[in-house]
Amino acid sequence: MNKYNIDLYFEDNFFELNNQSCPIMEDKWRSWFATWLEITDHDFDENENYEISLIFTNDEEIKQLNSQFRQKNQATDVLSFASVDDEFAPLPMVDTISLGDIIISIETAQKQAQEQNHSLKNELAWLASHGFLHLLGWDHPNDDLLTEMLAEQQKLLDSVGIDKISLDFLKVF
Repeated sequence: MNKYNIDLYFEDNFFELNNQSCPIMEDKWRSWFATWLEITDHDFDENENYEISLIFTNDEEIKQLNSQFRQKNQATDVLSFASVDDEFAPLPMVDTISLGDIIISIETAQKQAQEQNHSLKNELAWLASHGFLHLLGWDHPNDDLLTEMLAEQQKLLDSVGIDKISLDFLKVF
């Protein structure tokens, strides 16, 4: 039993439209996010309900969002929009505390999975765990913080049985 209760808002704007099935079902995502929240040990109140939105989309839609919110006119693999910051104090009348939104381009995830020679399931878990850490305030403005964040990310993936992801693609940056 997980320590935290996660309400998952799951929106599939890709697989269903393309008559495909998602390699990771909604209940598994919910369980993974609860496990990850427990592992990160942020001293969240166990009596609260937490919500995460996970949205699957295509390159065109994520490019529009990336342009609108990050002024980068290109598709990307994952975007995160955190709802909670360090100075956040939940309102007493709120039943569920939103941690934020994770938006993943399935088209980019498919390309990256192929390039890295691993499954789409592993790539989606990788991207979701990365987005999840951003929701909790992690960032990687330099190589040292990126290395630290990637180590934390691998810890999250290990906890749900996802194979170690090769970081060879980082040599490109």
